[in-house]
Parts: sequence; C-alpha cells; structure tokens
Amino acid sequence: MDIALRPVHDSDLPVLYRQLNDPEALRMAAFTPEDPADRDRFDAHWAHLRSSPGIVVRTVLGDGDVVGHASVYGEAGEREVTYWVDRAHWGKGIATAALRALLAEVGERPLYARVAADNAASRRVLERCGFEVSGRAAAYAPARGAEVDELVLALDR
Repeated sequence: MDIALRPVHDSDLPVLYRQLNDPEALRMAAFTPEDPADRDRFDAHWAHLRSSPGIVVRTVLGDGDVVGHASVYGEAGEREVTYWVDRAHWGKGIATAALRALLAEVGERPLYARVAADNAASRRVLERCGFEVSGRAAAYAPARGAEVDELVLALDR
C-alpha cells in the first residue's frame, strides 16, 4: 500500500469522525475526547488544529484513501506526536509509515509520545520510528472511564 501524508481537507473530516467513533479503536487508544460522538466539539477541535501555526496535522492516505491522521503539537521542547489509523487497516504498517513520513517533515527534536502501557501495537510503531521509553505515568483515560498506566516515549535524534 502506498502511504502518503497531506494537509487535512474538509472532505476528510467525516471520515476522521467515523474513525474516532469506533469503540474498539477508542478503547485501544484510551486517551480520547470525553465524548467522541459530540460532533460540534469534534469540529471545533479540528478547526483549532488546522488553524494553529504551531500544529502540524496531516491526513494519512493509503492508496489515495483517507485511512487516518498524524500530527505534532505542543510547546517547543515538549512537542508530542499522535496518530490514528482506521481499525480496518491495523497491522499493515500504515501507522509506522505515516509516523516516519511525519518525522521526516518535522525535523525538530526532542519529540515525545504517550501510549497506554497495554497498547503494544502503538508502542511498537513508536519504537520502530526510534522512540524510546523515558518514563511512566498514570492518567485518566476517557475511553476506558478509568485511570490507566501510560508510557512516555522520547525521540532525541
């Protein structure tokens, strides 16, 4: 599958909204919006992401179809990466390819990522892209309705 990143288009938003509301994907991601079905809040969040100059947000395309998104956000020295791939495309290397492309586009370091400690697949994606576990924390995970252990990973080079 050919993986590419591009700026987010208005026409991507209904697809990204649908992806965000997959119960299994929500549980896996853990750290999600409080109410992912709140379309007004979703639209406001994406308007903010797309209009903020310090945020790099990209649609992930697989063979030309919208399969997810990836972004870098936060203050200098504390910037984080995040990504989401439609569950129908899990296990195909898309998240790894998309994150590598994003890291090539955003050359600043260090970058950080957070992942639920039990999300082995996302941890593998991050480690394949050079991130290393640098700490542990516990945080409330809205998708699980509970505090969840999370790993903090860092990319220094």
